[in-house]
Amino acid sequence: MFKISVFVSGRGSNLNAILKEEKKDPKIFKIVSVVTDRTDCKAIDTAKLNNLEIYFVSSKDKENFITYYELSKIFLEQNIDLIVLAGFLKKIPDEFVESFDKKIINIHPALLPLFGGKGMYGMNVHSAVFDSGMKVSGATIHFVDKVYDNGKIIFQKATDISNTKNSEEIADAVLKVEHEILPFVVRKFAEQKIKIIENRIYIK
Repeated sequence: MFKISVFVSGRGSNLNAILKEEKKDPKIFKIVSVVTDRTDCKAIDTAKLNNLEIYFVSSKDKENFITYYELSKIFLEQNIDLIVLAGFLKKIPDEFVESFDKKIINIHPALLPLFGGKGMYGMNVHSAVFDSGMKVSGATIHFVDKVYDNGKIIFQKATDISNTKNSEEIADAVLKVEHEILPFVVRKFAEQKIKIIENRIYIK
């Protein structure tokens, strides 16, 4: 069984999208845990409803939180195959990234390499896209490395935003794309249909 852990900081709509994909055929992959940096994260409710293990993680010493080092030991013991950052707002420590090279992916609410980098998350991204006058936006799934939004791009999909009137409308349009492509890519990983050839990524 292909094992997945999902990292979240907010409401968890992408977590729900992956769970829906899992339930189509539970033999393909399984979400075994949810990791969050916030005790008030709304996605915790979804995790509890689906009987998922929940870990609170922090780079600092905090009560009832574990460190990334402790989390990495847990994941290695559990043989976690893929870590999905689905609206996780903290930068992953370099040591953790090294321990799970090519096993951590992130979904970004824009078409990288545009509108990426430190501070570019959530509505910050959509506001920047709107202010730029761009006529298309979209979502990008990429590998996580030691630099914000820098890892190799796995998959992208664009959406027309030429008639949007504000950043909120862009956010709504892009979220629909996220909910479509993230479950698709997760399934392709589980089916071993994502290949890296000569530094480019191909999906069968």
